[in-house]
Amino acid sequence: MTAMLEGLVVQAEAEGAARVTLRAIIEEASELGAQRALEMVGLRDATAGSDIVQLRQLIQGWRDAKKSAVNAMITWVVRMLAMLLLLGLAFKLGLLDRRG
Repeated sequence: MTAMLEGLVVQAEAEGAARVTLRAIIEEASELGAQRALEMVGLRDATAGSDIVQLRQLIQGWRDAKKSAVNAMITWVVRMLAMLLLLGLAFKLGLLDRRG
């Protein structure tokens, strides 16, 4: 329990409420709140579990695609730089005709 909730339980006990009853009320209220929250985001039906699994797979697919695209871009840039370096060396060594 949080410190605030514990304080409220102690206060209620001081006023005569049984601790076990208070815990039961807290648990029931927590369960109802969780169900309400799931319903608000559309995850209370029987397919909610598979929806979450599919959503995680979709997100992982997006991350994989993004990583692959970044790797491809880096590879492309490195190859372009290497090509420019080799082209510069070819000019410097006179392997290519400068007049056209």
